[in-house]
Amino acid sequence: MVIEIDTGSGFCFGVTTAINKAEEELAQSESLYCLGDIVHNGREVDRLQKMGLRTVGHEDIDTLHDTKMLLRAHGEPPITYRKAKERNITLIDATCPVVLNLQKRIKKAYEEGGQIVIYGKNGHAEVVGLVGQTEGNAIVIENLEDAKHLDFSKDIQLFSQTTKSLEGFREIVSYIEQNMKDGAQFHYFDTICRQVASRIPNIKSFAAKHDVILFVCGKKSSNGKVLYNQCLTVNQNTYMIDDPSEIDFKWFEGVKSIGICGATSTPKWLMEQCKNRIENEKD
Repeated sequence: MVIEIDTGSGFCFGVTTAINKAEEELAQSESLYCLGDIVHNGREVDRLQKMGLRTVGHEDIDTLHDTKMLLRAHGEPPITYRKAKERNITLIDATCPVVLNLQKRIKKAYEEGGQIVIYGKNGHAEVVGLVGQTEGNAIVIENLEDAKHLDFSKDIQLFSQTTKSLEGFREIVSYIEQNMKDGAQFHYFDTICRQVASRIPNIKSFAAKHDVILFVCGKKSSNGKVLYNQCLTVNQNTYMIDDPSEIDFKWFEGVKSIGICGATSTPKWLMEQCKNRIENEKD
């Protein structure tokens, strides 16, 4: 039985940078605070916690002072920076450059006026940071159904969370274009990260050439859900797991090849552990 790990899966640039910054700081200090899970993968969070990374929430900022705190790749709203300054918290800012650029564009668009609409997941860390650039006034839509409730008599500027589906974004753009009222202007900005979007054709090709696919991914991962569903479109024998212990060996009865892949938040070492568990069971 062939077991192959997809070479195109694993951490994206933004996640790699955040983890590297955490490891560098922890090499010099016994502990470091991180605002929210550094990555949407429980196993990787556990690994870094053992090194001294302490995850805190926004509600904890007011209890901290004179310390260091890492901002993960997802980005933060302006209020986080203001509170950190007030509490004398030194920020290690690992906001992904793609997200940072998007925040600046949304802030500028908001200052120019009109409806700011963001295609993204309500409550997602990145989206919270994006909405914060508009003083909380941006409208978040999660799907085409949400888009139908926009006010098409007013100007609309549409942006997207970086990890959303390109296909979904285009569908929403098409609908808004067809429904804008006379006199109102519509501008859209494709702000989807190509590190995620470009993985879709590759991961579909990978999923199609194996009998069974193990998609290794944290349950909180937004892009993981997108990529997992893309695998399902070409291979119904695709199973999402976030740990080797979740592998069911009944999935492999009579199969000749197994493919292992994951999200931009999935560490390579975790996919390797899944492969090792299957090989050990085989032996």
